[in-house]
Amino acid sequence: MGELRRSGHVHRPVRTELRDNLVALMKGDTPRFPGIVGFDETVLPQVERAILAGHDIVFLGERGQGKTRLIRTLVNLLDEWSPAVAGCEINDHPYVPVCGRCRALAAELGEDLPIAWRHRSDRFGEKLATPDTSVGDLIGDVDPVKVAEGRTLGDPETVHYGLVPRTNRGIFSVNELPDLAERIQVSLLNVLEERDIQVRGYLLRLPLDLLLVASANPEDYTNRGRIITPLKDRFGAEVRTHYPLQLADELALIRQEAVISWAGSPLGTPELAEHLVEIVARFTRLVRDAPQVDQRSGVSARLAVAAAETVAASAVRRAALTGEETPTARVVDLAAIVPAVRGKVEFDQLEEGREDEVLALLLRRAIAETFRARLAGADLTGLQNRFDADGPVETGDMVPAAELLRRVGPVPGLAAILNRLGVDGAESPGLAAAALELAMEGLHLNRRLAKEELPGRTVYGS
Repeated sequence: MGELRRSGHVHRPVRTELRDNLVALMKGDTPRFPGIVGFDETVLPQVERAILAGHDIVFLGERGQGKTRLIRTLVNLLDEWSPAVAGCEINDHPYVPVCGRCRALAAELGEDLPIAWRHRSDRFGEKLATPDTSVGDLIGDVDPVKVAEGRTLGDPETVHYGLVPRTNRGIFSVNELPDLAERIQVSLLNVLEERDIQVRGYLLRLPLDLLLVASANPEDYTNRGRIITPLKDRFGAEVRTHYPLQLADELALIRQEAVISWAGSPLGTPELAEHLVEIVARFTRLVRDAPQVDQRSGVSARLAVAAAETVAASAVRRAALTGEETPTARVVDLAAIVPAVRGKVEFDQLEEGREDEVLALLLRRAIAETFRARLAGADLTGLQNRFDADGPVETGDMVPAAELLRRVGPVPGLAAILNRLGVDGAESPGLAAAALELAMEGLHLNRRLAKEELPGRTVYGS
C-alpha cells in the first residue's frame, strides 16, 4: 500500500469513477456504449444523465430490446485496473477497508498491506432473478464449514458473502427483477439506500460501494404485487428501452449480430445480399406491428438475427448438395424463415393454428415493400417480355445459381436491375441470380407475373 500511495493513486467511489470516466469519454468524442444500436437519441442520453447523477438504474423494456447488452457496456466506464486488498472477498480498497479481516490486516501491516489488481471485467456481477433465488445467494449466509473450523456463530468471519457484497466497488445487475420473490426484494432495500447488508441477525455495517442496475418487463414492473413499492422508490432512474425505430438501425443490428461469417468452412462464408437483409428487417418490423401478435410480449431482435442466419444456412445447404462453389442466399431461401422463427412470436389466441399462414403473409409483404423500395421505377419490360417469348422458368432451393441464370437466359435491362440493387453480376453469378429472383418475385406480388408453388420448387410465368 505504501508503494500505491507514493504512485499518486487516489481512491474514488465507484459512482465518481463512472462519472469522471464518462465525462472524459464525452470530451474526447469517444464511443461510450459500443455495440448499442438505435438508442443514440432516446435511451443513451437518459443513461448518461443517470450515471452523472450517481443513480441506480432500472431498465424497462420488452424482450430482445438489448437491456442486458446495454447493462454490460457500463463496465467500459470503470477504470481498466483497480487496486484491492489481496485476498479480500469483497474487494476492499486498501485505503478504506470495511470488512473485519481487512481492517485487522491494515492495523497490523500498515503500509506493507499487500494489494492485488482487478480488471474492470472482474468488477461486474450479474444475477438472473429466478423463483429459487435466496437471500443467501444475493446477500450472504452463515458458512457451516467456517463454523466447523472452530469459529463461533457470533464471529462475522463465519459469514459467506453473496453476490452483491462480492461485487463491492463494482456494478451489480439483477435481470428480470420482478421475478424475485417479495421477501427477496426486501433484502435489496438496504443495499439501495443505506448501502449496508444484514445476514441472519449479524450486525454487519458494510458500507458497500456499488452501482445497482436492474432490468424488467414494463408489464411486470408496473403491475402492483409483482414488485414491492419501496424497492421501486429506491431506484434513482427509470429508463425505457425500445426496438429499433428506423429501418437503418434494424439493418445495422442484423449485420452486427448475425453470425454468417463461417471462417474455415469448406464452402467459405455465404453471400447475403443487402436486399435480402432488408427483407428480413422489414419482416421483423411487420411482425411487431401485426394485430395477430401479442404486443405485450414484444418481438425480440433475436428474431431478425435468427432469420438472417437461417437464410444464410439455407444457401450453404444448397451449395453443399448441388456443388455450388460459393453459397449465395436468394429469395427461395426466405421460406425457411417461417418455421425457424415461429417459436419466437406469441400470437393472439384467436390465431391458433394459423401461425405459419400469418408469418408467410407478412414475409410476402416484406418482399413486396423491399421490391418497391429498391426497384420502383426500374424498367422490367425486358424481363416480362422474356416470359412472354420463352415461357416459364422453374427455380427452387435446390437449383444452383448458374443453372437458374441458364434457364432464364439473356434478359434486356438485367444490368440496370443489378445496378439498382448494388450487385455486380459479372463478379458473382450467385448475386446476379439473387437479384433476378427478387425481380421475378416482385413482379408476381405486383400481379404482373404468374407463379405456381410446388413441393420443393417454384415456377414463374406458368
